[in-house]
Amino acid sequence: MDKDRQKCDLQVRLGDLTLKNPVIPASGTFGFGLEMKEVFDLNLLGGISMKGTTRDARFGNPTPRIAECREGMINSVGLQNPGIEALVSEKAPALRAVYDGCIIANISGFSVEEYVECCRRADACAAIDMLEINVSCPNVHGGGMAFGTDPAMAAQVTAAVKQVTSKPVYIKLSPNVTDIVAMARACEEAGADGLVLINTLLGMRIDIRRRQPVLANKMGGFSGPAIFPLALRMVYQVAHTCSIPVIGCGGVASAEDVIEMMMAGASAVEVGAENLRNPYACRDIVETLPQVMRTLKLDTLNNLKI
Repeated sequence: MDKDRQKCDLQVRLGDLTLKNPVIPASGTFGFGLEMKEVFDLNLLGGISMKGTTRDARFGNPTPRIAECREGMINSVGLQNPGIEALVSEKAPALRAVYDGCIIANISGFSVEEYVECCRRADACAAIDMLEINVSCPNVHGGGMAFGTDPAMAAQVTAAVKQVTSKPVYIKLSPNVTDIVAMARACEEAGADGLVLINTLLGMRIDIRRRQPVLANKMGGFSGPAIFPLALRMVYQVAHTCSIPVIGCGGVASAEDVIEMMMAGASAVEVGAENLRNPYACRDIVETLPQVMRTLKLDTLNNLKI
């Protein structure tokens, strides 16, 4: 495998940042990264998007929070996290101590002011390289997806955050909208350095024996292989409309999926639900990429957009 890697350039660019490869575990599927350091060498990864963080600590939604589906899963965790203070003083520095790649802070909020406060704190943390602003979480009430379904509100959050940060700001978009391009353009015009898409779709399961929803919250975010074609379509539309980098996410489960996302226009790729099915998913994808690139006669992963 080392010989294969020498033949292929896995490095990718996200604006001014260089990643050793395009593979990034998606927020909410990899903890804060530290939980996985005994599973495999984290330094194999191009980046790590840490667990979504809010200003205050959150317990999250009531259980049950997970519902299985044939081609994926539905989660309604509800942004359980220890809060921004724990992120900047404990989690991110501890991850930096064992990981030399791109550390991404995923920030959520329930008001513009909360987004601003969290991003100001994250921007001041030396261990963090990039901010991923989640305006697209379907698992919480008030905020989250409310900002991500209105172009004007998403633009307002983007502009406010950019005023208090010097690090790259990527806005994570929701697929639960009528026009993904309008959302992307609004964020780009408001100053976003890049975009991440897509987050989960809103889904539901019913236990037909109990005649009740499986999730205590009734609905949650649907992810997994079934959403890959939809995510790919949205990445293609946005990447061919906007001039800022796009990180593709949604149903990615293999090295072939990564390259397909990059051909659609993604500059890097996040792997989400597959990490929950297979904790070694990101490692396996990184290790398989050179072989797939060789099969496709690719010597670089840059400029693959069709």
